[in-house]
Amino acid sequence: MKTIAETWRYPSILLMSIGISSVGSWVYFIALNLIVLNLTGSAIAVSGLYIIRALSTVFTNFWAGSLIDRMNKKHLMIALNIFQTVLILLLPLLSSLAFIYCMVFFITAASSMYHPTSMTYMTKLIPEGKRKRFNSLRSLLDSGAFLTGPAIAGMMFTIGTPDMAIYINAIALLLSAFITIWMPNVEGTARLGTSDGRLSIIKDDWKLVIRFSRKYSYTMMIYFLFSAMNVMMTSTDSLEAAFATKVLSLSEGEYGVLVSIAGAGVLTGSLINTMIVEKIPTSWLIGMGSLITAAGYMVLTSSNTYLIASIGCFVLSFAAAFANTGFYTFYQNNIPVDVMGRIGSIYGLVEASLVIVATAIFGIASELISIRFVVVSGSSIMLLVSIALFIFNVLPSKAGVYQHAAAETKIVK
Repeated sequence: MKTIAETWRYPSILLMSIGISSVGSWVYFIALNLIVLNLTGSAIAVSGLYIIRALSTVFTNFWAGSLIDRMNKKHLMIALNIFQTVLILLLPLLSSLAFIYCMVFFITAASSMYHPTSMTYMTKLIPEGKRKRFNSLRSLLDSGAFLTGPAIAGMMFTIGTPDMAIYINAIALLLSAFITIWMPNVEGTARLGTSDGRLSIIKDDWKLVIRFSRKYSYTMMIYFLFSAMNVMMTSTDSLEAAFATKVLSLSEGEYGVLVSIAGAGVLTGSLINTMIVEKIPTSWLIGMGSLITAAGYMVLTSSNTYLIASIGCFVLSFAAAFANTGFYTFYQNNIPVDVMGRIGSIYGLVEASLVIVATAIFGIASELISIRFVVVSGSSIMLLVSIALFIFNVLPSKAGVYQHAAAETKIVK
């Protein structure tokens, strides 16, 4: 009988790799904003980074799933990490905004491919019975990165420059790739060869995802509703700083404390999540977690005082840890690993497209109407989506969906 140390050996190594990469990503994200701001002195140029990242995700996810499902996941993860490392090392050497945008486009493309690839690899590596625990620990690491990443970036800016922070991220990615080399190979060789042509492959893969979505409509409805939650959260978050400073009249320092409170909420929620996750059904983790997250946004966006805003920030961050753990577990247990890359990429494409549209609408509406009206409207829509998600998650007739693994799901040919 295997000991705990033996059964958790590779999951622990994988968690270490994820943690290092997450911290590096936060450092890179903050440093890149400062580099562009220092280069141009323009806030619009910084906003352009967000547009470039979103466009890159849309472009990449259109075809990436077809590649991911046909390649060796371990080797692809290593290659993507090394590719990002090389491009990130070149960033501080660039003095042209156009070249920086171009480089960010390709770095984001690699990152967009890495997420569904790593999700598929995790699903193959982690047995069904350990996935919920693994995902709760992963959520804890993400929350730790949310706190330590900006702190490390700030320290780098104090003793060095944004360029130094960029190099720290490159080292983190390279270290993540090195750790992945020691991970087991969970599949055979790549399956790229075909005589039908690449466009035909992509077309057939899109048809497969559509057929799968029709046959397993409940599974994909939960997926879509959770994605809709993410879209509304991202769009509302895009006005967070403006809401805090212009509507609540907070100083930059007070806003910084508000962000720290959100970080404390994520960390607290993740810690409690790891302790009780095995006792809570996956359906309730998703449903109740999403509902409380949306309620937290309502409290935040409806607030008129710093105290109420702080409570809203803490609540929404606290509950998000539970919702994410539940969703990751549901996704891994109900999407077959053979099509996980394609489904994740194509639905990720839809989500990224909706984020671009919704964020643009929110930005324009905030100028034409008011920031308060827009963020409250966004939170209200989010609450309605979360109520629907909760109802569908706890339907007694769908309890079996949360009790079987993806291996029992037949792929629609």
